[in-house]
Amino acid sequence: MIYVWPVAVLTLIYLVLTSNFTLNNIVAGMVVAVIVLLLFRPQSGNLAWKRLPTAVLASIKYIIRLMVDLLVSGIQVARIVLSPSMPINPGIIAIPTRCESDLSRALSAHAITLTPGEMVVEISEDGIMYTHMLDVTDADEHVREAQEMRETMLKKIFE
Repeated sequence: MIYVWPVAVLTLIYLVLTSNFTLNNIVAGMVVAVIVLLLFRPQSGNLAWKRLPTAVLASIKYIIRLMVDLLVSGIQVARIVLSPSMPINPGIIAIPTRCESDLSRALSAHAITLTPGEMVVEISEDGIMYTHMLDVTDADEHVREAQEMRETMLKKIFE
């Protein structure tokens, strides 16, 4: 009974995204919604309305920052690949994270992995993300600054 509203909302989102309002698609949307809820098992709790504006603003900033990082990194990787000398210095660096929740850690790792030229290969139990990079010269400092900024926004969103 607690999942009636989330199933309805997720089904409605599914129907809007597919633009197909036939009975078969409505049933498929409900099945997808139930599966999503079973996989994520959201916790019921009170919504902190005072925190909502801060979380929404941080979410918007996070998405904009992620898009900028993707664009800049894509240009940098294209420049490296198109250069005749191929100036790369690949390596793996350790990026510590201060995120408390697993969701925040996962989103931070996902943002790093989405960025061209970087990929999180492992996250240790203590939250250190081991990241493979195409060019590790001067990247350690830049990545740590970007990680701190991501963590700040993710804490405002989720914690």
